[in-house]
Amino acid sequence: MQNDLKPMHEQLALYIRQRIVVNDDELQTILSYFIPLKSVKNEFLVSQGQASQRMFFVGKGCLRIFFINGEGQEATRYLAFENSFATAMVSFITDEPSLEFIQAVQPTESLYISQKDFRNLLEVIPSWEKFYRSYLENAYVNNTNRLMSFITMSATERYCHLLDQNPMVVQRLSNKIVASYLNISQETLSRLKSKI
Repeated sequence: MQNDLKPMHEQLALYIRQRIVVNDDELQTILSYFIPLKSVKNEFLVSQGQASQRMFFVGKGCLRIFFINGEGQEATRYLAFENSFATAMVSFITDEPSLEFIQAVQPTESLYISQKDFRNLLEVIPSWEKFYRSYLENAYVNNTNRLMSFITMSATERYCHLLDQNPMVVQRLSNKIVASYLNISQETLSRLKSKI
């Protein structure tokens, strides 16, 4: 079992070292806080109303962060494939109940760190602050770009942009999830797929 998990910790170590400078002891301290988790397809890691106490690093598979609007429709905010972090960020920061769900949309192997341990690392590893800042900046840019796309692009433009920037979403996920990510109906997505 332990040998199974070693490659994922190595994957995370590489991800961290590409973003911040840490010595070997600091890296081992960081990695020691991350706990392996295997999730089956469609399993919920966070449900609406729960506090988001964990941040996940996806080693294999895909996590989806979504919410349900007033009409009961799912709206996918973020998709985390391999080598990505994911959390219900507002809840993770504020300690308030999450308005979002986190779901494994494929069989997924991840490592997670608790909010408490994450905050402890900010105190004991100075460069972890830089790591967190980089994560927050990327999340802000990603969310702003997605919001802008909903305001400034047509459904066709959003679909073409997705194919260009992140074709994995269309290749690996169901039409239902892709449509909810693009904020269009499944019928519109089918029409776009047949035309493009």
